[in-house]
Amino acid sequence: MGRKAHFHNSDFLDAAIQIIAEGGPGALTIAALAVRIHAPVGSVYHRFPSRDALLAEVWLGIIESFQDDFIRKLEEDGLAATLACLHWVRQHPAEARILLLHRMQDLTTGRWPPELQKRARRLEKDLHEAVIAFIKREFGKVTPENTDRAIFALYDAPLGIIRRYLSNSQVPPATVADLLRETYNAVMPKAKSR
Repeated sequence: MGRKAHFHNSDFLDAAIQIIAEGGPGALTIAALAVRIHAPVGSVYHRFPSRDALLAEVWLGIIESFQDDFIRKLEEDGLAATLACLHWVRQHPAEARILLLHRMQDLTTGRWPPELQKRARRLEKDLHEAVIAFIKREFGKVTPENTDRAIFALYDAPLGIIRRYLSNSQVPPATVADLLRETYNAVMPKAKSR
């Protein structure tokens, strides 16, 4: 019978998120992670065969954390999804800093194991399908104008104001919800009548 693990993958991923949020993508190394959680370097490599695999796990875990709730809300109501974005950022500021201030290309060289590549494609497909379904529900059909309107209301406006706070190392205040609500209602009024 093998020894019981002293660490869980979530311990490593949580520490990696903190390292990136504090020092940027370059701060995360296998050695820095091992030091942060007081684990042997070999323990890190046992779970993550490379830095790219570790960063891919971090990135995908953050996206899944955000996207699952966003898509659920989007199936109910676009404004609820937009406000859920702000709520998630306020609850997960370190993860939000990574997701909104860095591009995936900044984090890895792209050499992800096949199972992580497949997971990334699934997440991208799930989001695309949810947004297309939302546009069809709201407007009756998908057109470039309807898509621009929906993307602006759901992503561009919320992420713009949220990113401004995060880039200044601040958590967006709850009052940002009022601005998001006003913007959404101005951009998406009575969408089905269009």
